[in-house]
Amino acid sequence: MAASGSKVGSGANRKRDALVSDSLARRFSAGYTVSTALPPRTLETMALAEPKYLATTQENAGKRLDQFLASHLSISRARVQQLITSEKILVNDAPAKPSLKLRGDERVSVLGPIARPPLRAIAEEIPLDIVYEDDDLAVIDKPAGMMVHAGAGATDDARNRGTLVNALLHHFGSLSAVGGETRPGIVHRLDKDTSGLIMVAKNDAAHQKLARQFARREVKKTYVALVHGWLKKDSGTISSSISRDRVRRTRMTTRLSGGREAVSHYNAQRRLDTPFGKFTLIEVKIDTGRTHQIRVHLASIGHPVVGDSLYGAAAELRPLANRSRPNIPPLSLGRNFLHAAQLQFVHPRTGQSLVLKSPIPSELERFLAALLSGTPAQISAKHAP
Repeated sequence: MAASGSKVGSGANRKRDALVSDSLARRFSAGYTVSTALPPRTLETMALAEPKYLATTQENAGKRLDQFLASHLSISRARVQQLITSEKILVNDAPAKPSLKLRGDERVSVLGPIARPPLRAIAEEIPLDIVYEDDDLAVIDKPAGMMVHAGAGATDDARNRGTLVNALLHHFGSLSAVGGETRPGIVHRLDKDTSGLIMVAKNDAAHQKLARQFARREVKKTYVALVHGWLKKDSGTISSSISRDRVRRTRMTTRLSGGREAVSHYNAQRRLDTPFGKFTLIEVKIDTGRTHQIRVHLASIGHPVVGDSLYGAAAELRPLANRSRPNIPPLSLGRNFLHAAQLQFVHPRTGQSLVLKSPIPSELERFLAALLSGTPAQISAKHAP
């Protein structure tokens, strides 16, 4: 039904449907039979989405639908599954599951855009904890759960909404353009589930000078982390190179040759013997800033960050069986126990040395208390909206 005030009449509808049918007939001229059972709304959607059509053959028999589409469209299976879930993929004019085994005689219609819409920064009214601010830069205490900029997500909203960049655009209005449209002002990054201090540039001149400090390893970054187990030494340096895992693409690894140089220094601050096992509270300083650097480095020496299930930490801590206190409930954090606690750099305009600090968040304090006592506590991170 046309919306109120629309001038689209039945004649226009008939003309549109005729054009769509003619387009479909041309696309299926190589042996396809156009189904007349498609409702007008499906035909309209296909026309607006500029659909793509594929024919399966006996060579494809036995393959899963998502495998077939990923290879023929040259996109990830994750993107294929998004298209299938949103019913933008039809097999013989009907929705299908990713696991559908092909017979080799199907007509596959792709109704949605093959590529995902571009990432974008959108000003959003999100509270910010501003630790320092002047005309050239700001330092923000980022909560766990907030992405720094638009990135991976199951939906467009998940990819583009609720980011630090969006909050910065709303609060400051304009930022440096060095990082591009999706990363205005961003000089360095923190992982989504890592909290703490992050620096942003308000103008290009400040951004370039700060970036040079990072490149020269003049910016000093200090983190606090809780890791599984007791470290063998009170201090040490991990200098394993880091590259992307070839199998699990969301992970980084130290096991491959040819990775990027990465250097992390750690110091044990406190060894904990708890009802849930042994843990070490450590301070980490990094010379480089590779993706997941601290997390993958600590996991590589057998001491993953608490809460970091991507790198081998348990998602839920259970009390040890040989402890005298029975009925202690499991404990979970809901984030990584990793916090960017201190940032030291030279101001790009004044040349003054700045040292900014952030105490560990209250949810980490509560988690530590619960870990030591075995007493349940409300410890969930205050995630960003």
